[in-house]
Amino acid sequence: MPTASDMKGKAALVTGAASGLGHATALKLAQAGADVCIVDVNAAGLEETAKQLRALGVRVLVHATDLAVRDNCLAAVAVAVKEFGRLDALCNVAGIIVFCNAHEMRAVDYEKTIAVNLNAPFYLMQAAIPHLLKAQGAVVNITSSAAFVGEAYAVAYCATKAALTQMTKALAMEYMHKPIRFNAVAPGGMMTNIAATIKIPEGADMTLIKRFSGLRGTVEVDDVADMVVFLASPAGRSYHGACIAIDRGITAG
Repeated sequence: MPTASDMKGKAALVTGAASGLGHATALKLAQAGADVCIVDVNAAGLEETAKQLRALGVRVLVHATDLAVRDNCLAAVAVAVKEFGRLDALCNVAGIIVFCNAHEMRAVDYEKTIAVNLNAPFYLMQAAIPHLLKAQGAVVNITSSAAFVGEAYAVAYCATKAALTQMTKALAMEYMHKPIRFNAVAPGGMMTNIAATIKIPEGADMTLIKRFSGLRGTVEVDDVADMVVFLASPAGRSYHGACIAIDRGITAG
């Protein structure tokens, strides 16, 4: 299992930190010694996460905001740097998924998916890059096995995750000769709040859904968080432009 190196004296920003993978990532960063800015639209969930992090003796900045808005993304990075005086890692974990028939998808759901899953990571990275260059830091984007296999009833989600994977690689190439790293982690299905609230569209063909459900069951959230923090830490120094699949074989064939 990947092990993060010492993150004491370093600062990280984690989106989607109120629950699920974002919560687990923030906790593991704190366990490695990092100060953490936790970001999510769910203010109550952030406070619960913050309690656990502070118990570990690290500084925690709670920033509740809607990352679907560009200015909010820029502000999240600004407040983290102001609080900690530096930024060493950006972990773009926040994401949403709306299951529906493509011809019935509401414009508001499509646009929200694009805004949260793709636009927000870009704007956060755009704001964070100057600070990460100074710190010789890293970006870790959460994509999905849905970036590599078509998933029925999840067209917008698949599109955003494939685009974010390619965005990660493009940034890795652009900054190839600069002291910053860009990587992605692509999990299969995990038991998170997002998974628990998915509504299968009426009349959906369950044989199609089973095709991307995984023959070995769901992925453990902590396993993915371990990889995210490893890549965000100096221990992941040899990884640049990688997309690590943790999906129990979904994309194997």
